[in-house]
Amino acid sequence: MKQKCHLESWGMENARHGASGRLSKRAARGLSVLAVNQHKSDLVGIMTQNTARQLSSMQVILAQPRGFCAGVVRAISIVEKALEKYEAPVYVRHEIVHNKHVVEDLKAKGARFVDEISEIPAGAVTIFSAHGVAKEVENAAAARSLPVIDATCPLVTKVHLQGKRYIGQGRTLVLIGHAGHPEVEGTMGQIPAQVYLVQNEVEVESLPIPLDTPVAYVTQTTLSIDDTRGIIDALKRRFHDIVGPETNDICYATQNRQMAVRELTKIADVILVVGAKNSSNSNRLREIGEEAGIPSYLLADGSELDPEWVRGSRVIGLTAGASAPEAMIQDVIDTLRGIGPVEVTSLPGVEENIEFRLPPELQSLQTQQVSR
Repeated sequence: MKQKCHLESWGMENARHGASGRLSKRAARGLSVLAVNQHKSDLVGIMTQNTARQLSSMQVILAQPRGFCAGVVRAISIVEKALEKYEAPVYVRHEIVHNKHVVEDLKAKGARFVDEISEIPAGAVTIFSAHGVAKEVENAAAARSLPVIDATCPLVTKVHLQGKRYIGQGRTLVLIGHAGHPEVEGTMGQIPAQVYLVQNEVEVESLPIPLDTPVAYVTQTTLSIDDTRGIIDALKRRFHDIVGPETNDICYATQNRQMAVRELTKIADVILVVGAKNSSNSNRLREIGEEAGIPSYLLADGSELDPEWVRGSRVIGLTAGASAPEAMIQDVIDTLRGIGPVEVTSLPGVEENIEFRLPPELQSLQTQQVSR
């Protein structure tokens, strides 16, 4: 608008110098035309800026696969079907899966979550979480004659059986996992012998096991081949008589989600991982992004999104841990839309069609659902 101000000054200056009325009108008309043209130019500029902003909208790329795995779907279904069959309340030892939204939703439906078997009323339906439990927990429930439904992920149960088989072969068992994780505690408590836990390659070197001992290893299911490769290599260097599971025994969901995040790191400016802070597999997804040099953040839902994380980012990679509901992924997308224009697309990836059967106590309800 500087040009307009200059022209107005020019017209007033002519008037002060005694220009005729006819000249003043002509000048006024010229000024009016120029001002209108300038206004049109300004509008075009504003429209161009708006178009540029639209063209620079955030591109949200969804990982494939992401979110719920078959074991989590099965565990949640077990609680829901138990409520349908036995009515509320039913009691679940520990979080059924590591996600507060899932837990709160099940609470609202009538599930009660407890830390110890002793907290469960006599005769109440009892559910073990997807992470599995130690033998002593099973014995405590049996001693009280509690009706138990086991929601342990079948892949976790497979690890328990592998460990027992290796012990039966006379081998010393090493478990690769994270100390304090419910799955690790459950696995160690299921094996009828001493189990040595290692979390990294350094701990392998300090294992108090004679070098000529026949050894076997199993892994926490939320770790992938890539997570455990270095530790397994260290075990094989230290012990010559050692066996372990085949690579196809590794949890498919963990491996698939990590592969998908690695694809995101090739195109994303920043990566957002939807999941709980106490979720091992969700944390690992975030770490993979960081290891690739991409700023990566873990958040439970859209309310935890810091706009500074995505400021200046054109491409945002979005994924979720195996226990995160799709609704929370959508919640993050909605929050991003509150920051600016968003376009959502998905990467091509593995299509997971695996489904685990419900326990025998609830299979009739599963059959009814399929028939409907």
